[in-house]
Amino acid sequence: MAKRDRLSGNEAVAYAMRQIDPDVMGAFPITPSTEIPQYFAQYVADGLVHTEYVTVESEHSSMSTCIGAAAAGARAVTATSSCGLALMWELLYVAASYRLPVTLACVNRALTGPININNDHSDSMGARDTGWIQIYAENNQEAYDNYLQAMPIGENPAVRLPVMVCQDGFITSHAVENIELCEDDEVKAFVGEYQPEQYLLKHENPLAVGPYGVSPYYMEAKVGQAEAMKTAKAVILEIGRRFGEMTGRFYGFFESYRLEDAEAAVVLIGSSAGTARACVDELRAQGKRVGMLKLRVFRPFPFEELAAALSHCRAVAILDKCESFSAAGGPLGAEVRAALYGCRERPLAVNYVYGLGGRDFRVEDCTQIFRALEECIRTGETGAPYRHIGQRG
Repeated sequence: MAKRDRLSGNEAVAYAMRQIDPDVMGAFPITPSTEIPQYFAQYVADGLVHTEYVTVESEHSSMSTCIGAAAAGARAVTATSSCGLALMWELLYVAASYRLPVTLACVNRALTGPININNDHSDSMGARDTGWIQIYAENNQEAYDNYLQAMPIGENPAVRLPVMVCQDGFITSHAVENIELCEDDEVKAFVGEYQPEQYLLKHENPLAVGPYGVSPYYMEAKVGQAEAMKTAKAVILEIGRRFGEMTGRFYGFFESYRLEDAEAAVVLIGSSAGTARACVDELRAQGKRVGMLKLRVFRPFPFEELAAALSHCRAVAILDKCESFSAAGGPLGAEVRAALYGCRERPLAVNYVYGLGGRDFRVEDCTQIFRALEECIRTGETGAPYRHIGQRG
């Protein structure tokens, strides 16, 4: 039987960690993810978990700890944000290329500079091509639910990839919301025991982890990672279905909201979906045919499914909480446009960069975006395909 509580997003992730009881945690604090290892440390001190809790001198070392533990056959977890994720950069590639299913709770925060501790997606989006599965949450409930699904996805023998479970710093990580929690025994049964096929401490079959990738073998290793990411799509859907059967909360690659007959739609990630949903409802009450697509899974990117969901729209705005400095838009904008390119009838597409460094995203901002899409539909022209919204001046 599910139980109800009031938890912040950070508390919810730490609670999920307690229920899973991982073997090793590499811990180093950084705002706004600090509370996750802090709450979990209390579980360790109270004897509620059996985890080897390793306090280290940097985020680089926390990921090194996780890599060593996972290579030895252990279930390893960590949490970080912003510059902490950037300090792990080298090791993000290492974990993925070694096919080690480490689980990382990323509480999204802007990267310096200038120094800023508030939310945007520049940290995890910068890591989008490191080989990690990436799953994003809109609210505290989703942060908890996504974390419980991460290990069965990453540890699947056909996948064996690390998973980054992302939520918006402060907006969800520190805000307290009502949340429905699973029973401990349900979680244990759902997540299961980690059963690595090969690992360093398997004495009957000694092996090395991380050999030098000479030219005749390096590309094959990368192709193996790429194929595993493709395979992860089906696994993500299966785990989402199983989770729904247990909880009544079903998950896929994205959530469509009032999209079926929409002429104009916004595509976005994370907590801004609540604002966009309110805007859609307001405009629907005025007779406007508008909708929203909230992307949950960014890696692997659901190209075909997303294109099918949006292809009937006449105009789409893709909203990025990350500036990629490409002079052509943000990372989500590039990927969604690429997905739509193969559609026989494809919508006009406009990319907006918004919300950087914690800048508010208001219903009025979303309404302005829908008005711009109306103009695109009226004229048949996108105008500037890449824009910023919410900034002064």
